[in-house]
Amino acid sequence: MKALKIKICGMRNPENISGVAAVLPDFLGFIFYPKSARFVGEDFSSEQLKAIPGTIQKVGVFVNELPEKVIEICKRLNFQVAQLHGSESPEYCRQIKASGLTIFKALSVDDSFDFGQLSGYADVCDYFLFDTKGHMPGGTGQKFNWELLKNYEGSVPFFLSGGIGPGDLEAIRNFEHPRWRGLDVNSGFELSPALKDVDKVQKFIREIRNIQ
Repeated sequence: MKALKIKICGMRNPENISGVAAVLPDFLGFIFYPKSARFVGEDFSSEQLKAIPGTIQKVGVFVNELPEKVIEICKRLNFQVAQLHGSESPEYCRQIKASGLTIFKALSVDDSFDFGQLSGYADVCDYFLFDTKGHMPGGTGQKFNWELLKNYEGSVPFFLSGGIGPGDLEAIRNFEHPRWRGLDVNSGFELSPALKDVDKVQKFIREIRNIQ
């Protein structure tokens, strides 16, 4: 297994951010979608990010936001990555990428998902994030059938997302795909929305890195 990148998403509380950052995940995600239970709030500032080491890339998560606002927020908070969780087009992604940001495009997968539709994103996205399809944008806290990813033959590397928790180590150990590069985790490690169980996160990250 190649070394997997680990992204912890849905962060908000400064003390919690500090605890999770201490074990050095590769990415920390912050949600700027007001309808999300993990929305960072209107007054979120760089002061709340002070504890994050420079080795951790910061991700702003957006849903069909104005591209100018995405770029402004990411630059103001010194984020390196924009994660796009709505119906953003390849041209939209191109505009964000032109600002110098890394692009994660989240895609909601179910049994009828057409992987052929992703070809237009190949040169404008750095990673895909395959998540579980739900009624609303964003995570459902449920896993989709990872076997469906056998149908993905594109060139863009991807992260697995959707309901991943501490009990999934065996499934992660057994999953294989040539374009698989990382894991995105959120609600499976929470005490309440946007509040992570630091001990569980730290233990999970250590175990993931031990099996690679």
